[in-house]
Amino acid sequence: MNITDVRVRKVSKEGKMKAVVCITIEDEFVVHDIKVIEGEKGLFIAMPSRKAADGEYRDIAHPINSTTRSEIQSIILTKYQETMDQEEAESETAEE
Repeated sequence: MNITDVRVRKVSKEGKMKAVVCITIEDEFVVHDIKVIEGEKGLFIAMPSRKAADGEYRDIAHPINSTTRSEIQSIILTKYQETMDQEEAESETAEE
């Protein structure tokens, strides 16, 4: 699996949800609405989900194994950090 694009669509400074991301796999398949969330142990991703009739949230799309989940999470969190660093650099430049 090759993730060919990662787009951080929304970055929030407050609250637990820090960003909403979409990824493109092999330039052929897109997964939208992956959330970057600040948890007690640091940042993690939550796959897109939908509320079921019983009130529980169920993932709409998700990796089949933990290795793939770790790979996707690592790529997304790296891109998220790059986006945050770039945003911070731009705001410092604007202040000068």
